[in-house]
Amino acid sequence: MKKQYIEAGKIVGTHGLKGECRIDPWCDSAAFLCRFRRLFDASGREMKVRGAKVHKNIAIVHFDGIDSVEQADLLRGRIVYIDRNDVRLPKGTHFIQDLIGLRVEDADDGTVYGEITDVLKTGANDVYQVTKDGKDYLVPVIPDIVVEKDVDGGVVKIRPIKGIFDDED
Repeated sequence: MKKQYIEAGKIVGTHGLKGECRIDPWCDSAAFLCRFRRLFDASGREMKVRGAKVHKNIAIVHFDGIDSVEQADLLRGRIVYIDRNDVRLPKGTHFIQDLIGLRVEDADDGTVYGEITDVLKTGANDVYQVTKDGKDYLVPVIPDIVVEKDVDGGVVKIRPIKGIFDDED
């Protein structure tokens, strides 16, 4: 089941004296995080965003009701969440947390290779960490290998190249 609230970053400090928070984004970028007019805390309580901007790779966010550096400092260490209903993802794009736990199977014969336990961002393409019986395998997320992603059905179908799951001689 998909979670309503998705981890988006962590408040790592303050910025200035007027209550702005520095947030390390766990999403695509600080700019993506700055697009939201509301974020949520771990309990699901809404935190209205008064203003947001990007500073290097950090999001600087000013929340309603936080007007001093002391108030902002009390938020340090908190995880912030976005509501999945506030996001329109392009077709074929998914939240990482929705991919974790999906079964990975062969597109042709149905062999189960394991389940996705992590998604690594490499720059050129993502890589799925697939785990089976305590052993990890790395599957590049490219069209030649990943044939189908059915998040709602709980499965990713692939056509692996030699060497991913077997030792190539």
